[in-house]
Amino acid sequence: MTFDELERAVAEVGLTVVGAFHPEPDDKAPAGTQMLCLLGPGGPEMWAEFSTAPESRDGDPHPLDRWSRRVIEALARTFDASAWFPFGGPPWQPFQHWAARGEAATQSPVGLQVTRQRGLWASYRGALAFAQRFEIPVSDQSSPCIDCPAPCLTACPVDAFADGQYDVPACIAHTDSLDGEACRAGCLVRAACPFGAGLGLPIAQREFHMTAFRNANR
Repeated sequence: MTFDELERAVAEVGLTVVGAFHPEPDDKAPAGTQMLCLLGPGGPEMWAEFSTAPESRDGDPHPLDRWSRRVIEALARTFDASAWFPFGGPPWQPFQHWAARGEAATQSPVGLQVTRQRGLWASYRGALAFAQRFEIPVSDQSSPCIDCPAPCLTACPVDAFADGQYDVPACIAHTDSLDGEACRAGCLVRAACPFGAGLGLPIAQREFHMTAFRNANR
């Protein structure tokens, strides 16, 4: 297997290899892992695949998580890897740390993780752990926040991210109100980041995640 072959197979199911790294002991990767690849949405392709999948229409809970598990576990079988997920715990896998190692995710001015490739829309559907070591393409690992005017700091209508602390009750109250229609279609703070502007995530995908977040925090 080559890294290019892996990227093509992942793209065929609508996902993207958004980051990869060779783990060190402090990374808390699964035992024996020589390469760990993070999988997530790199554009509108994931939503196009998920929205036509049976999980999106069967009415059972957690449809995107179930779809992610099915397609990523299938990839793991194909490439003799093990599949790991940021959901389904405890125990919880250290995806934020893995994001920092694999996609150079850093803390943004509003406290959320941000990446140069996907801005504040960075998220992860799973990871593949390989017992073999492959060469990983070099990518820009610099922080996107350097010299950025930080439009994220002023994008929230209720200043829910003031002082770097996320006021979840204020966010939920606003998105539930008549004035929160724009926020229900996707977090305005995330949308303000210039580094995620080119992803083209569908409104339906943004609404899905915001609805799930609101339901989980009521």
